[in-house]
Amino acid sequence: MNKWNGFGGKVEARETIIDAAARELKEECCIDVKISDLKNIAHLEFTFEGEPLLMDVRVFTTNIFEGTPKETEEMLPKWYTVEDIPFNDMWPDDKLWFPYMLKNKNFYGRFHYKGYDKILNYKIEEHESMEAFYANRKS
Repeated sequence: MNKWNGFGGKVEARETIIDAAARELKEECCIDVKISDLKNIAHLEFTFEGEPLLMDVRVFTTNIFEGTPKETEEMLPKWYTVEDIPFNDMWPDDKLWFPYMLKNKNFYGRFHYKGYDKILNYKIEEHESMEAFYANRKS
């Protein structure tokens, strides 16, 4: 709340992560995407000092969609030029990983917060592909 953020939300029962990404776009800004047009470019993990919570976030991109973005109860979509991205009104980690996303890089990031405004430590790793990243994590 009160921060600019990307579209997204929780995965529902019997739904894959990519299905959730497509559904959330439809619910939050009224645009339709084909799952085959979504590309997973990042896996982000967030932990918070003194809390057992691990937020597991996937970042998808696409330039192919149908419809016109519209305001909904959940979000007021607004587009910015790269130079005008309002990082001061976003989560502090965004300014660290957005450059990877904007260059179409595949990456993993882990951020450890104290509260919700201070990053205690972080790590960002670039990967050849997210498929390779996930395959290496399993082994």
